[in-house]
Amino acid sequence: MRTRLLGEFLVSSAALVAAAALPTPAPAQGTWEFTPESEQALARGLDWLARHQGAQGNWESNDLGLVSTGMLAFLAAGHRPGIGRYGENLRRSQDYVLRSAQPSGLLNVAEPRRGMYNHGLSTFMLGQLYGMSPDARISPVLDRALKLIAQTQCEDGGWDYVAQRQQQGHDLSLAVMQALALRSAVDIGLEVPPDVVDQAIKSVREHYTPQGCSHRAGEEEQKKHPGRFSYSKGGGQATLAMAAAGVVCLQEFAQYDDWRIEKNVRIILDEIDKRAKPEVMAREHRAPFDAYTLYYVSQALYQVGGEAWKKGYPRLRDAVVAGQIRDPDHPDRDGVWQANQWVGGRPGELYMTSVACFVLAIPNRYLPILQEGRIDTLRARYGGKP
Repeated sequence: MRTRLLGEFLVSSAALVAAAALPTPAPAQGTWEFTPESEQALARGLDWLARHQGAQGNWESNDLGLVSTGMLAFLAAGHRPGIGRYGENLRRSQDYVLRSAQPSGLLNVAEPRRGMYNHGLSTFMLGQLYGMSPDARISPVLDRALKLIAQTQCEDGGWDYVAQRQQQGHDLSLAVMQALALRSAVDIGLEVPPDVVDQAIKSVREHYTPQGCSHRAGEEEQKKHPGRFSYSKGGGQATLAMAAAGVVCLQEFAQYDDWRIEKNVRIILDEIDKRAKPEVMAREHRAPFDAYTLYYVSQALYQVGGEAWKKGYPRLRDAVVAGQIRDPDHPDRDGVWQANQWVGGRPGELYMTSVACFVLAIPNRYLPILQEGRIDTLRARYGGKP
């Protein structure tokens, strides 16, 4: 088998051919994953995104993270560039992202402080895209993007917003972006350097803070107490988004038996019970969480699977559906999810609508990262128990 070395990543030609011919996505686990209402809401949301995309394919945004999130909405629903109803929409967006890549490999054309945030999201999207619809132009861009992630990993295993290697990473929100990007590489046959993953996992665990004992206490003592992942080390900004982000990071690299996962899943399910109320969403015309939180909560539930997915996803899905705006007489509004928190205006609507569509499309399992048959290879590569 011939192989070629690409920066610090090793890819076999056979693996890429296999990635190009992905198996048929696993069917939904039951009718409970989809409802007629959720399928209709997804269709309306994609139509809204397509109508407002613009000729450049970037939804009038130079934020590659937002553009890539828009693409993920279509990819998660099974659409590919150049094929079918939304083929032209995806082709335009793909071209915009590829021509925006910097010679260094950085996928960011906004201000530098958004560098690794946009880079992680866009690298993740390109990995998923290449696994579904390989294009020769994607490979060199993806290679450089992945190499940059390894090169800019900070000494403590995290990442900073600016694409530079530093002594300490900034926060967990950056780590989860890069974790998804690296896992995306694994899904299409790329070998990610184990030390990069090992250091990232170590950094993620350092963002976990027990409640009721010192974070310096041993693991056996910490297990006896509640605890959660937080934005910064030491417990700062212990949000729902960070609880979900920590779970996603550990799940993506086969740390399935990590005791911190269950503690944070309980937090996620409790918050869904409290906040994902369809009648409230319908009345207030909004999603149950901001786009960032919704994005990671949905992925955490799916990656953990089992009872967490069966219990949490239907409630989350129905609340998302209820919050969509329905206004057929006004195409500018019909099918959109309103912006809330963090990103406002039309960029916020792009972000919120893209994430809502992504959430509703998860049960399709079109994305390589959602195809569960690949996890045994991750267990062998990075450890962790079934």
